[in-house]
Amino acid sequence: MKVSQQGLTGSQMAALRIFSAGIVFLPFAVFHITKVPRKKMGLIFFTGFFGNLFPAFCFAIAIFKIDSSLAGILNSLTPICVASIGIVFFKDKIKTQKIIGVLVGFAGLCILTLTQKGISFDNLAYALLILAATLSYGINVNLVSHYLKEMNPVHLATISLGFMSIPAGLVLWQQGFFQLDFTTAHIQWATINSVLLGIVASSIATVLFYMLVQKAGGLFASLVTYGVPFVALFWGFIYQERITLIQIISLAIILLGVYLANRPEKKIIGNT
Repeated sequence: MKVSQQGLTGSQMAALRIFSAGIVFLPFAVFHITKVPRKKMGLIFFTGFFGNLFPAFCFAIAIFKIDSSLAGILNSLTPICVASIGIVFFKDKIKTQKIIGVLVGFAGLCILTLTQKGISFDNLAYALLILAATLSYGINVNLVSHYLKEMNPVHLATISLGFMSIPAGLVLWQQGFFQLDFTTAHIQWATINSVLLGIVASSIATVLFYMLVQKAGGLFASLVTYGVPFVALFWGFIYQERITLIQIISLAIILLGVYLANRPEKKIIGNT
């Protein structure tokens, strides 16, 4: 996203990301759509909107105004949104241990990020866009886990993203993307990065995420947001950046939170 914003606007970047993901999946969506009950189509459309289209625009616009680190913290509110929406609107009964685990993991992420130097808290109003995205993710995870869990994850991802290619394509046209000078190097590079973002971080990642929701449940699947710092530190290690003790402690706290949120309960077997 940081590379893409050098040649595209936030709306162009988000629309191109989702359009690319949708176009890649469109041939599969045409084939899979015959295997899905018509009564599920409305829900599938909403999963595409809340799980991909709307959050993509929120992040792409906000990333121009706030630090990536701050966006990462706010994005990790997703598990809390999943649990809150599940409790309030779907009457889920989530054990206290899981809630504590989610909060512990989030605390570790905050410590990790806030101890880094150079984070700017200017333009905090744009943080509301990230919060809106996390709420959107929360809605999507609950829709999938409550109403579409029995669907094949590949069918769900291909059809939902195939639907989203239509509004995304309209936004690209309306925002003047097709009138850009594609002979310019920075626009070429920005376009390539947005397309790759769509193919990898939207299409492929959506299939994997829905598989995780189906196998392990929505709350556990949403905890993948806590894995972002591990990937960031891995790349920091590759580029020989300094890894500090506070970073290691923070990651240990995150892992503790994930463990608490998913630790199986001990079953007490009474005498018979």
